[in-house]
Amino acid sequence: MARSKKYQEFLFEHLTDRDEAVAYLNAALEESLKGDDESQQLFLIALRNVAQAQGGVGLLAKKAHVGRESLYKTLSGNGNPKWQTLVSLCVAMGFNLKLS
Repeated sequence: MARSKKYQEFLFEHLTDRDEAVAYLNAALEESLKGDDESQQLFLIALRNVAQAQGGVGLLAKKAHVGRESLYKTLSGNGNPKWQTLVSLCVAMGFNLKLS
């Protein structure tokens, strides 16, 4: 058995589980509400990580009816997605958005 795993492999392995992915995204969203530039980029990066773990950005682009290259730009640390795009991505991954 390997003594250690690369962080990205470990993360993606856990993000294939829906509950783990939801908890991860909720934590990233909460952190992003701090308002500084770095924390606001965090949610997009988390969304990209979940997308990659659950089949890849290309598959998510097809499900969300968004261009693949456009989605890569949207989910980059410098992305600035429209609300409609974020909702489409979450729905395509089978997630609901709600406030509590």
